[in-house]
Amino acid sequence: MDDIPYLLRGIKPVSTASSVLVSSSKYLNNSNLREWVATELLRRNGPDVPTPSGAYRLNAIMKEIQDPEAIDALFAAERRKWPALDQWFCDRHIATYTREDLRQYPPGSVGGIYYKHLADNNYQVDIIPRYEPKGDFEYWALRSVQNHDLEHILGGGGFDSIGELVPGLLKLTYLYKFFSQALANELAVKQYFLSFRFISRTALHYPECWQATWAAVDNGRRVGESSDAFFLAKYEDIFDLSPEAARERLGIRNVMELDTTAISRVWDGAEPSPALQA
Repeated sequence: MDDIPYLLRGIKPVSTASSVLVSSSKYLNNSNLREWVATELLRRNGPDVPTPSGAYRLNAIMKEIQDPEAIDALFAAERRKWPALDQWFCDRHIATYTREDLRQYPPGSVGGIYYKHLADNNYQVDIIPRYEPKGDFEYWALRSVQNHDLEHILGGGGFDSIGELVPGLLKLTYLYKFFSQALANELAVKQYFLSFRFISRTALHYPECWQATWAAVDNGRRVGESSDAFFLAKYEDIFDLSPEAARERLGIRNVMELDTTAISRVWDGAEPSPALQA
């Protein structure tokens, strides 16, 4: 025993009759997720594989791993304890507005800022096609996608790569604040992978972006920890308000507006690294 390095003590080889790789982790057992994690957390950025494409591929992979019926059961238990959440599911509101519907809102309002983002980039409201949710988990997933861009605006995160960390950490924080640990874990795991690929790539390849990356992480975490359960809101009701007024109405607190436009261009590879220019 004295000859074994301290950090290696306690390792116990486990035998198996399986003819393929197998572990006690459903995540490690999924070969598609292993490839996604290795690629998305370790790679450099490049125009051949835009960063948003990783989210689309991860969504399909998580459907292979997660059990919607088990998650629906966790939601059912939560609904029995939380009347406001139960009412939210009973109302089952699904946004039906289009980009053109947002044109009516004044510049500087939540709706106006959202419209400008969509129009400037030739985006539509729906990141994925709308669908009829079969259960609570599917409804949660649909509303999360529909509200994502609005959480950029309300949380103070820019519509750029580093800015993605603000709504991401905001969500990771409020999930564990408002839901049971078991349910929060199921709802947070995909967001964990999506957010931490930004942190990992920055740490490995873009040290000049680290301070901005960590500021975005801290902003999202701080807002999520100090805010009310604003994700239950019907956001159409605040489109005419300024972001400041909307935050006050929804109970969103401690927002620090971050301008990560320039540093995100470095992270994306659109601008040369200051470190390489020095």
